[in-house]
Amino acid sequence: MTYGQISMLLGRRISAQYVGFAMHSCPKDVPWHRVVNASGGCSTDRLPGDSVGYQRILLELEGVQFGANGKLPVERYRWSPKKSSSSQERNNRRSLNSGN
Repeated sequence: MTYGQISMLLGRRISAQYVGFAMHSCPKDVPWHRVVNASGGCSTDRLPGDSVGYQRILLELEGVQFGANGKLPVERYRWSPKKSSSSQERNNRRSLNSGN
């Protein structure tokens, strides 16, 4: 998942940069390391006090493979939440009402 993707899921009420800031302050049980930038890079290397490469190590321990450019293929690893059943029901009703 990317910072921008989280921003979109929140209705773009906050920027992708602010998502990154919030992720840095999240509780210990939140898998912050699974959020990368839009190009598949680890943005946490730039944060003061964090070990360079730590996010990548955590992802590699989970089986994520990085390219020679140091980035992961976002399309391969991107997680997208499933629509809720209520959301699917609304879409189905719209389709029925529109005659599709």
